[in-house]
Amino acid sequence: MKILLTNDDGVHAQGIIQLARSVHQDAEVFIVAPRTEQSGIAGAVTFLRPLFPVKLGGDRDSRDNDIPGYSVDGTPVDCVKLALFDLCPWKPDIVISGINGGINAGTNVNHSGTVGAALVAAAFGVKAFAVSVEYTHATDDYRRAAEIAWPLIQKLAHLPTPDRTVLNINVPISALDGNAEVVSVPVETGPMAYHYSQGVDPKDRPYYWATDTPDPDPHDVETDTVALRAGKITVSAIRSDLNFSTAQDVVKQSLTVQQS
Repeated sequence: MKILLTNDDGVHAQGIIQLARSVHQDAEVFIVAPRTEQSGIAGAVTFLRPLFPVKLGGDRDSRDNDIPGYSVDGTPVDCVKLALFDLCPWKPDIVISGINGGINAGTNVNHSGTVGAALVAAAFGVKAFAVSVEYTHATDDYRRAAEIAWPLIQKLAHLPTPDRTVLNINVPISALDGNAEVVSVPVETGPMAYHYSQGVDPKDRPYYWATDTPDPDPHDVETDTVALRAGKITVSAIRSDLNFSTAQDVVKQSLTVQQS
């Protein structure tokens, strides 16, 4: 099996390093990841300047790199597109984006660079996964998250999922003991994380800083956010679809009436 790894935390983040080590035991691995952190950048691409890939293992990117690949001074989506069409020596069977430091659940998936990279891989017909763990600085937490996520991905990779589907996996810290339940749940769609912390910087300029609050309103349906709060590992099938057929029918009918 051939696996392409990317992320939005940067090529030297422990999440991708520990995941690469786990995957490398069973599969051929190639890394193409951003040179610096690109969190919250969703599906952004770089248009206004050139990109300069640097081979891993060179003077600029030598840390912990016994796996081939490139760092790219661009976004996660830049990395995936360059990998698939220019940099990767083979077509990957799977693209895995992560392991991200911080949960990507609920409406937060809309601005996640981790998820954005997986979605563009799926759009080009490659089976794709996004993997995140509850925010942590501990290297060992990422190692344990990788040991949980990789066998789960191997199991799910053989499912006949529809085209352009991404399986979004989230692991809470409490699940790192390896005994947590794994559940398939829908993504929470209620508004969340729209509060900003206000302050004044040392130059007396007012600022607003994004926070992770509030949580979505509670309800009885077990969504990804609900399950994660209960300590469960979540798997959510997501898809980027720009067409809304019901609304399109309404527009079409209205235009037909106006023109008749």
